[in-house]
Amino acid sequence: DNVEWSEEQEASARSKVQENSSQLLPQDKQEEYEVNAKRYWDDFYKIHENGFFKDRHWLFTEFPELAPNRSSSQNGDPLHEFNNKEESSSEGLGRCENGHCSLGSRTECQLSVARSPAGLCTQEGAAQEHRGLNHRAGDYPGSAASYRVLEVGCGAGNTVFPILQTNNDPGLFVYCCDFSTTAVDLVQNNAEYDSSRCFAFVHDLCNDQSPFPMPEESLDIVILIFVLSAILPEKMQGVVTRLSRLLKPGGMILLRDYGRYDLAQLRFKKGQCLSENFYVRGDGTRVYFFTQDELDHLFTTAGLEKIQNLVDRRLQVNRGKQMTMYRVWIQCKYRKAATP
Repeated sequence: DNVEWSEEQEASARSKVQENSSQLLPQDKQEEYEVNAKRYWDDFYKIHENGFFKDRHWLFTEFPELAPNRSSSQNGDPLHEFNNKEESSSEGLGRCENGHCSLGSRTECQLSVARSPAGLCTQEGAAQEHRGLNHRAGDYPGSAASYRVLEVGCGAGNTVFPILQTNNDPGLFVYCCDFSTTAVDLVQNNAEYDSSRCFAFVHDLCNDQSPFPMPEESLDIVILIFVLSAILPEKMQGVVTRLSRLLKPGGMILLRDYGRYDLAQLRFKKGQCLSENFYVRGDGTRVYFFTQDELDHLFTTAGLEKIQNLVDRRLQVNRGKQMTMYRVWIQCKYRKAATP
């Protein structure tokens, strides 16, 4: 954990990125991936259903704000030790090609990847079951709750269900949304789905006309786990700003996402780069690799204050194949200023 990189290692990673980004995809192909983004994610979940990701029980170690007592340490302390089945049970990247791994190895997914973003910006807004709700009158799901959490990019529910199973606070209500209709169907059809404590909905995060089921300043927590990286970079600021408006004063956004020079970035081949540090996988889904400063700019521009912004560098060893793998993730907590 928290492995220090040598200057030579960083230079080697930089060189690999320069090489795999030297040839950009033509603009018409880039536009095609943008327009058809929803279809790529629907296809992903039709193929893999809910067997691709493991439940993220490490959430409560890294984000105690989600635990029943919500005893948050909001002081930006270094990362706790992970109690993370997703990461510790992996035996390495296995057969990975172009930043995307085979189901047989399940590595990138087991290494806490949630690749189904709720907001891959497209021109077509998702159908909303929650249209017409009267927010002012409190006529919306979870309106009676005392603690409201929204996960953006919920996928098959591998964050939502651990929260519901672990946190029995009667005042808790969890919203979850995804860009993929197929993913939301998987959540709603799960035996653990409880409509009295949870509301799952399809949402195009980048579409300003796509409504949320809850009013502004109603949420205590917004969760973004490997989601922001799948959004077109020039639209990320609008997404973060819009989400920040949903937070109550004192509410927080919790993020975990890809860091610059993560192994997944280094394994891309020429011809898969869309723009600087932004790539397309073999299945048509896309991914960006962040620096701390980039994320800090996004959140502070949205009016949030930094509580935590850390790089988590991990060395993982596949003893069977005698492979060493360097993963780089960034974990952030940003808070909306409390009302004086």
